[in-house]
Parts: sequence; C-alpha cells; structure tokens
Amino acid sequence: MRVKLWKSYPRIPVNFSKVIKTMPHGFFTNFNSSLHLIIFVYSTLLKLVRHIFFGFLAVLAGRLYSQDIHFSQFNASLLNLSPGYTGMFNGDYRIGAVYRSQWFSVPVSYSTFGLSGERRLKPRFLEKDMIGVGLMFNNDKAGDARYGTTQIYASLSYIFLANKDSSLIITLGGNAGWCRLGFDYSKMTFENQYDGFTYNRTISSNEQFSWTSINFLDVSAGSVIQYIHRQKHRFTYGLGLHHLSLPKVSYLNNTASRLDFKLTNCLSYSTPIKEKTDIIAEALYTMQGKNFELIPHVSLKYYFNRNENKAILGGLCLRARDAVVLRLGYTNQTLQSGISYDINVSRFNRATNLRGGLEIFINYIIKLKPGFIARKRYCPVFM
Repeated sequence: MRVKLWKSYPRIPVNFSKVIKTMPHGFFTNFNSSLHLIIFVYSTLLKLVRHIFFGFLAVLAGRLYSQDIHFSQFNASLLNLSPGYTGMFNGDYRIGAVYRSQWFSVPVSYSTFGLSGERRLKPRFLEKDMIGVGLMFNNDKAGDARYGTTQIYASLSYIFLANKDSSLIITLGGNAGWCRLGFDYSKMTFENQYDGFTYNRTISSNEQFSWTSINFLDVSAGSVIQYIHRQKHRFTYGLGLHHLSLPKVSYLNNTASRLDFKLTNCLSYSTPIKEKTDIIAEALYTMQGKNFELIPHVSLKYYFNRNENKAILGGLCLRARDAVVLRLGYTNQTLQSGISYDINVSRFNRATNLRGGLEIFINYIIKLKPGFIARKRYCPVFM
C-alpha cells in the first residue's frame, strides 16, 4: 500500500479553552453529577464530529493514493475493527458473514471472506455489567501466486453499563489468534524462464525462499464508547490497537522484518431526521506504519415499520483518489444485510475500466426468551 500526502496531515483545530468556558459553573467540583457529565460529553462530541468532518475535506483536497485489502462496508465486520465490539449488541448471540470480490475485470481477482460469531453473557456475580465472547475467521486470496492470509481470533470483552438506562456503555476488549501468510510458488513465473520463444517451466528460476508460508500468534486490544442522548442521538467510537506483539513476517529468515502496529478509529453517529427516516454518518481512519486509509460514509435509512426495524438503506462511501462506493442495505428486526460496489477512479482504472469490487454481508442477532424464575418457593412437604 503506497500513500502520498501533499505537505502534511492537517491538524484538527479543537479549542479546548472554549470548551472549558462552556462548562456549567462548579463543574469540576461536582463532576459526579450525571447532568453535568451528559452536557459536557454531548457538547464535546458535537464539536469533535464537526471538526473531524472538516478534517476529512482537508485531507481529500490533498494528494492521497492508497490501496489495501479491506472491507468497504467496515461496519459489517466490527470484530476486525476492534475486539471492544465483542458482545456490543442487543441480544444473546450474533453471527455474521461478509464476502468481497475485487478487481474481477483483471486477469486475476482478489477475494476476501470473513465469518464471526459472538455471545453476550450476564454472569450472576455481575450486578449490571456483562461479558462478551467471540470467534472470528478471515481468509484472503490475492494475485497470480494466490498470496493468502488466514486468521482465527478469539476475543473477550467487558461491557460496563455506566448509566442504569444504558445510555452510556463502555467496553474493554482483547483478542488473540493464529495467523498464516503464504503463497503458491508453483504458480509464479520469472523472466529467466523465457527460452527465447515461449515460457519454459523446466528452466530454473534461480529464486530461493527459506519457506513459502509463515505462522505466527497475534494479539490486539480495543475499546468502544457508546452514548445515546435523549434516545435520539447515538454516538459510537471504537478504538483498535492491532499487532501488539509485532510478529516477525519474513520469507528469507530476516528477524528485522516485522508486522507494523496498526491503529483503527471508527466514529459513528445516527439520528432521526423525519418520522420514517434516519441519517447515519460514519468514518474509519486506519494507520499502519507510514500508511493510512480514510473512509467517510453517509447513508439514509427509511423505515417501513420502525418498531420492527424493517427498513432499507442507501448511501455513499469515499476512498480518496481510489474509489467511490455505492451501498444498499436491508434490515428486518434483528437481521441486517448489505451490498456495495466499488467504482474504481484511481490510475488503475485503465485495467479495471472503472470496475472495482462487489461486497455482500449479512448479520443476524438471536434473542433468547428469559427462563422462568419462581419468585416464591413452596415447601415440597405440603405439595
């Protein structure tokens, strides 16, 4: 992934002195007051959202070129963003699958598949908080040599209900897993295997690899904060800290070659704008080493029945100087599905003819009926 950035990354002009002046009198001495806390969080989030979106415009105005394996519908696979999302849903189980086929107009396409399952638990020793557990599988194939990535992660999170009405939820999570990287050497061709007339596989390529696959353990951590103001304005921020162990990745036994630490930031906001319509604004910022990716997204959600969550969605994503992403979605109660299509606008469009990638996903939440618990127990002698 190559990134060119004109001049420097723009700083977000947040004036904290003005924010402090807007705090109510006696805020610091009465910080435990829930009313003061709600006012402060809400006003700060509004300012932060405004400055972030102005920052997006500044970045898009610069020169940015990037391409990496990714999901355009990044909210379809939340465990890939942060283990803090484990168990962050209203139900008992959540299962999901996502598939992406990219650049199928060129001779060799790229395909990515993800599968996940989660369980939210309410142990008896916890008065109001909960625990989330999850399992995630990813597989990716790319290029002539079928360069592949296989990942299996197990995740765990603690879900803290900061307010009794669940308007403020904070999670802390972590995951650990096994990863495999590799390629198929038999599918590779080299210039010195051309005998003057045609390609000759019997000619040695004179290329030497210590091995063609790598296995390593990987560890990540993350946190999610969700705040709902007046049951209308929903703010969610997810933070992911990936590859904390900096695993060694080399096919030539080079101990200095390691997988860079990756930071993900996902910000989401949704609110009703009409009786049957919500607006959803999201942004994903990923940074790894010297490279970064920025994807803003806006969608409208139209309800046929708000009580049953029966609705359709339509929206647009932008990947600067790379692709425009069209998105459609459908929800029905605890079912969520979506489809997107990337329209490639980078210099690679000479080969793709503006065609990029097709992506589909489905998530489903299962809610179990609570078991019957007798409030009174009778003495069996008199029954």
